[in-house]
Amino acid sequence: MQEPPDTRAFTALEKLVRNLGEELSGFRKRAHAAEARLQAIATKGGGGDAAAEERVAQLEAENAKLRSRLAGASERTGKVLDRVRFLRQQHEEGGK
Repeated sequence: MQEPPDTRAFTALEKLVRNLGEELSGFRKRAHAAEARLQAIATKGGGGDAAAEERVAQLEAENAKLRSRLAGASERTGKVLDRVRFLRQQHEEGGK
């Protein structure tokens, strides 16, 4: 018995949403880790170490980039979830 096209599309969208959620989680973990490293450097006093200050600047730039990517991934995930909900509703209404 072959699956209807709607079911295959719905399954593919569910997989995509799951993958986007995992990617979003990874970005979030990296951002938190960068913030923790930055906080550790800041609490040590940052006694004028030029290399440490440069690394802090790099981490801040990376953190900003990750936050931007995280926001984009969140937006895309929301759009995909909206589409999945719509398809599910259409599928349920079509099956009645």
